[in-house]
Amino acid sequence: MNVLVMFVMLCSVFAPFEARAAAYCPSRCVCDDVKLHVTCGEGELDVLPIALNPAIERLVIKFNRIKAIDSSIQFYTELTMLDLSYNHLLGIPKSIFMYQRRLLQLHLNNNKISSIGNKTFAGMGDLRVLNLRGNFIEGVTKRLFAALPNLEELNLGENQISSLHPDAFEGLTSLRILHLDDNAIQTIPTPSFKPLRLLAELYLGLNTLYQLQTGAFEGLQHLRRLDVRGSMLVNLTIDTFRGLENVRSLDISDNHLLKVPTVALSILTRLEELALGQNDFDTVPEGAFFGLANLRKVSISGALNLQRIQSGAFASNPNLDTIVIASNRLLAELDEGAFAGLPHIDNVILRDNAIRTFREELLPWKQLRNFDVSGNPLACNCHMRWMKDLLRAKPIETEQNQVICQYPDRFAGEPLREISSELLGCHLRPSKDRAVVGAVLVASAASLTTFILVAYRLRHRLVDVLGGPEWHNKRNALKEEKDLEFAKAYPEIEYHQPNYNIYTCNYQQTYATKASPQHQFQQHIYETPIPVSDL
Repeated sequence: MNVLVMFVMLCSVFAPFEARAAAYCPSRCVCDDVKLHVTCGEGELDVLPIALNPAIERLVIKFNRIKAIDSSIQFYTELTMLDLSYNHLLGIPKSIFMYQRRLLQLHLNNNKISSIGNKTFAGMGDLRVLNLRGNFIEGVTKRLFAALPNLEELNLGENQISSLHPDAFEGLTSLRILHLDDNAIQTIPTPSFKPLRLLAELYLGLNTLYQLQTGAFEGLQHLRRLDVRGSMLVNLTIDTFRGLENVRSLDISDNHLLKVPTVALSILTRLEELALGQNDFDTVPEGAFFGLANLRKVSISGALNLQRIQSGAFASNPNLDTIVIASNRLLAELDEGAFAGLPHIDNVILRDNAIRTFREELLPWKQLRNFDVSGNPLACNCHMRWMKDLLRAKPIETEQNQVICQYPDRFAGEPLREISSELLGCHLRPSKDRAVVGAVLVASAASLTTFILVAYRLRHRLVDVLGGPEWHNKRNALKEEKDLEFAKAYPEIEYHQPNYNIYTCNYQQTYATKASPQHQFQQHIYETPIPVSDL
């Protein structure tokens, strides 16, 4: 075997280029000797081929039955990318990639690798991407990847990792993306992530963390995305995310949070995307996301207990443009003002809830670029006429025919946009409106008439009350002035208040006691008003 290997190596060195271009290409493989790429799809290869063009730079052998990486890999020293995923590899020999010094990407995902050591990747100082996802690795030991100082992406997801050594990632000073999701990790040692000063994305979801220790993320000033979904988290404190003030995206969905963690989230002032569905809270309260002024997208989906979105729930997030509230089977109503104060909202997904009607005032529907209210048990009546007209008139990016009526029974299964306004009962509404308007007008007229009559009856008192003492004095002075003018105009007449009873007594007394001359009687007549009865 060694003789054969030496022979092949010598042939690859001394053979002319034309001969190498015509190198052996296995069945079900595609060999491109111009681009120097070899791709072998699903096939029956159980060993690495050794007669390929030794100058190839990309070798992809997926969905085969290769069980081991043998020394034949050493023939291909120019490789920059090697993909052996979806095979039956059981392990990786030590220093097997010693001759692949130009290798930048190594994909060994979805195999049966159970263990790796700190000498497994010796000689691969330029490696940028290492994918070990979907294997059977049980632990990450001390300085396991120290030989990869330039590694930028490490995927250890979907393994059986239950423990992390505090110095597991020592030496990965260039790492930017780390996948540890879908493992059996219960505790994250506080110093574990400290060497990862440039880490930008961290995926810890689908573990059994229960809680995140204070200081677990210390030193991750450049972290932009954190995923801890499905990690059995019960409670989050204000110290949980301490040190992650620069995080832009956070996924805490599919946990057991009993309430929206407003206090814990408030320190993430630069957060732009938040997913927190599939938790155990039943209400999204007013000001639920206080302090997150930069929040642009929020997703609350699959919450089994969610029943209410309170008014002002998003009032502290004026930059929101996307809201996804879907598949919440108990959510039957949205409070008036639930989406108030969102001037930039243009994408709203409210599908698969238990909502029976939508008020037109809930959202600026005509301004939305996209909305989806499908999958709700809609009650189609005249209150939904505005949405029917909107679906017909505005070309919104939604499956319009999926806005299906469920109530009443005669409309069950019918698209809302196809039902006429008359069938929705809107022809009855104008007469009712006119009756209401008429009643209001009659009541208003009656009230106004009553007010005018009362005001007229009490006009003098109102004048005295509103005018005050000054007005009263002024009115008396005006009356005296008029009386004086009258006296000047008729000086010979002495004005007396016409009291007819008093006049009769005075007249009889004058006539009985004095036999006055005729001119005295006439003078008396001029001085005293003549009673109406005498006239």
